Amino acid sequence: MTETLTGPIHPAKTERDALVILLHGFGADGADLIGLAPVLEDHLPGVEFRAPNAPEPCSINPMGRQWFPIPRMDGSTEEMRAESMARSVGMLDAYLDEVAEETGLAPSRIALVGFSQGTMMALQVGLRRETAPAAIVGFSGLLLTPERLPDEIRVRPPVLLVHGEMDEMVPFDEMAKAAEALAEAGVEVRTHASPRTGHSIAPDGLGMALAQLKAALDRP
Repeated sequence: MTETLTGPIHPAKTERDALVILLHGFGADGADLIGLAPVLEDHLPGVEFRAPNAPEPCSINPMGRQWFPIPRMDGSTEEMRAESMARSVGMLDAYLDEVAEETGLAPSRIALVGFSQGTMMALQVGLRRETAPAAIVGFSGLLLTPERLPDEIRVRPPVLLVHGEMDEMVPFDEMAKAAEALAEAGVEVRTHASPRTGHSIAPDGLGMALAQLKAALDRP
């Protein structure tokens, strides 16, 4: 396990005035999502993209990384999952503080974008920070321990959830469950269903994410 989070960086096309942190899924790494940066950069020229690698080697794919193990897939225990996730949550929280200090950008200029397990991390960390990120965009994920959210939520950034209707890994109905829990906790949440899409990011969903990021990060 790494001590600090590192990963690929895609610099802003113009002077940097915002950050988008891309959080990859189980078994992938930062290189998997940094590929979104060239697609988005023309529309967000002042945004620098960073894609930290999760701290642990993936238990079933040593070439990839994981934020925490998944018992139904790798035979880990719930205790192992909980301990691993707690470590990763702490490291991601510290990472966000570190990049804010390094770049001199306020948290309101930093957005989180997650895919699958990265969505779970973005929601787990982003809603419990002292200062809200600019926005959270979550693809193909779910909300962990929704029953604890009302007692633990500290900030309420706008959230967009995007999910493929044919997702074979994370059930499509998890999007509605997460949206309901977020709304009940006072979060402004929007959803988008990508038709004929499995566990992936479709062009229509990416377009919705771009609109959310532009609304959150474009200077007036």
